[in-house]
Amino acid sequence: MKINLTEDAIGKRLDQFLVQIIEDTSRTDVQNRIKEGLITVNGNTVKPNYKIKEDDLIEYLERELVDSEIKPENLNLDIIYEDEAVAVVYKPKGMVVHPAAGNNSGTFVNGLMYQLDSLSGINGELRPGIVHRIDKDTSGLLMVAKNDVAHRDLSEQLQNKTVDRKYVALVHGVIPHNKGTIDAPIGRNPKERQEMAVVDNGKDAVTHFNVIERYEDYTLLECVLETGRTHQIRVHMNYIGYPIVGDPKYGQKTKFKTNGQLLHAGTVGFIHPTTKEHLVFKSELPVEFTEVLNELGEFEV
Repeated sequence: MKINLTEDAIGKRLDQFLVQIIEDTSRTDVQNRIKEGLITVNGNTVKPNYKIKEDDLIEYLERELVDSEIKPENLNLDIIYEDEAVAVVYKPKGMVVHPAAGNNSGTFVNGLMYQLDSLSGINGELRPGIVHRIDKDTSGLLMVAKNDVAHRDLSEQLQNKTVDRKYVALVHGVIPHNKGTIDAPIGRNPKERQEMAVVDNGKDAVTHFNVIERYEDYTLLECVLETGRTHQIRVHMNYIGYPIVGDPKYGQKTKFKTNGQLLHAGTVGFIHPTTKEHLVFKSELPVEFTEVLNELGEFEV
């Protein structure tokens, strides 16, 4: 995958730049990948402290994962759209996107392997077809790449921030203004390594939001991702004092039985890698979400 350079990358150390733009990684991991030759500059292996130049071509390859023993499973996934290059598939709440150590079944990937005739291989055997992710207890739409050409194209669109990703979230508290932008870097929480947090040395993270409806003690929002950091919307909303209802990591106690955060990836839009047509797909809120809203009062999404 080609890494697009930003203006602030020029003159920066290679490892420092990459840790800011590669999801779910650390500086040590980036340095190891550079040493393994998985990250190259102008086709050559360089040192982690290499200083980036204006016309450099940086390419990044995922490690090939072997002996994964990941098997197709009929999970009856809802395929919203499919052609020879891409698919848009609904991930239900409670389902992990891809297998990990000790969890090789029941994931979104297991279902994709059963229902789709091909998947890209760029992300290795544990994440075939996976271009981006949403959390286990977040429901909604995911783009899926069926070949490597489509995968590279969709990844580049994500990197260039041209993919439309809109979420619906119910948060604690009544937000007084109709719209806002949260621009705060996100990284690993130094006090709790299983959580993310807004930290000074984190990766750039930007979330836009618009108020859909206000209730007595809650606000229904549309959140638009400009970047895609781990737990981004959940961390950002908690950071400004309006945590997502039902969020077990970043939220607060709630009277509703939600089995996780009320956060739904309802819209995804992108340029088709082959036809170059702009496609937009939407999905309705899950029943659990609408039941909570019905308790709060009438609403329209």
